Amino acid sequence: MRPTIRRTRKLPLLTGFMISAALIASVTGTALAADENAPIATDLHETVVKVPMTEHGLFGDHERDIVATTYMPDGPGPFPLIVLSHGSPPDPLNRPKVGRYRELPQIRTFVQLGFAVIVPIRRGFGATGGAYAEDGGSCKHPDYTTAGKQAAQDVLAALAYADTLPQVDRDHVVLVGQSAGGFASLAAASFAPKGLVAVVNFSGGRGGNPSKHPGMPCGPEEMAGTIGKFASTTHVPVLWHYVQNDMFFEPDVVATWFAAFQAAGGQGQLIVEPPFGRNGHGMFAVENSMPIWLPHFEQFLAPLVSMKTLKPS
Repeated sequence: MRPTIRRTRKLPLLTGFMISAALIASVTGTALAADENAPIATDLHETVVKVPMTEHGLFGDHERDIVATTYMPDGPGPFPLIVLSHGSPPDPLNRPKVGRYRELPQIRTFVQLGFAVIVPIRRGFGATGGAYAEDGGSCKHPDYTTAGKQAAQDVLAALAYADTLPQVDRDHVVLVGQSAGGFASLAAASFAPKGLVAVVNFSGGRGGNPSKHPGMPCGPEEMAGTIGKFASTTHVPVLWHYVQNDMFFEPDVVATWFAAFQAAGGQGQLIVEPPFGRNGHGMFAVENSMPIWLPHFEQFLAPLVSMKTLKPS
């Protein structure tokens, strides 16, 4: 089956990249917590929590915590849940700068749609810190399957924690992620967690190296094989949202990944937007890009989860 690629511009691009976090996102693939010291968002009931998880190592299993942040609409709920997963900076020294990944305009939009949101910080990043768990090996011989499964454990731990919250509708869960977070969401979906109804993958993948090979990641064939493995046990639809001028994963490469996803039984839709800014890979983190991707997001999820209707701003 041929990949379903729609090149569409529902709204004109507003401006280029915004400064600070949005500009950093265009270069690194993840925002670097420019608003980390901003006041707690009381209107979103923002709460920092510790999520327990079991870490599997060479010397046995042990329990540890990862840091996550929850955001809630007003009222008792229960609300459908979004688990929002962050990307990974190409430079390992920038991993601590992920902070708590407070993409507040995007999170506020999700909450206004009626979602509870939990944002886990995976091992080795930002507020969680500790040893990096998602090492994919060398560029010549990447092990994306192991890296994805490690990332998935953190996503699934956050989902399990959120399931204990009385405000959360545990039967309507959506995994959303950008870049390495999109890949982590695909990996987590392959475990078929209870209550999962959909995945939204913004520019997902691993191995991008725009400074050396713009658009061409390490081991794209290995990634296709890994995505096929994940798709074979994924039972919910996936929205793949990418941008034509992605300096990490060019559209032709993404098309082969989506073809592998479909060939293995994956159900979903691939959208490739026209060029955005200097590097479309970070589109999700740019506040004024929301009028571009939000209609696709709402249309895709409408048959799967009850959402509020947002008034045009």
